[in-house]
Amino acid sequence: MPTPIQGLPSLPTLPALPSITGAEKAEGNGGEFKKLFLEAIDHVNSMQQNADRAVESLMTGGDANPAEVLTAVQKADMTFRTMLQIRNKLVQAYQEIREIRI
Repeated sequence: MPTPIQGLPSLPTLPALPSITGAEKAEGNGGEFKKLFLEAIDHVNSMQQNADRAVESLMTGGDANPAEVLTAVQKADMTFRTMLQIRNKLVQAYQEIREIRI
């Protein structure tokens, strides 16, 4: 290791990067994004199903508090709208990237 310049502390060395196999190169970080996106879609779907069950329980005379049903429906609606906006932004970004001339 070279000696540090007088008055300056020596910088720590960076750890070696792990080797990447062919399959990991093909997937890249897209696998993590895909997993995150699919989990978000599953979350939105489960909230919608919970809201549907709450509405069904209320309409069939089950033991359901109307305020809780309304809250569940509003949460499901808000998560769906948020997911829709994320999808729209992703489509817009994809279209902008596609239009870039190389």
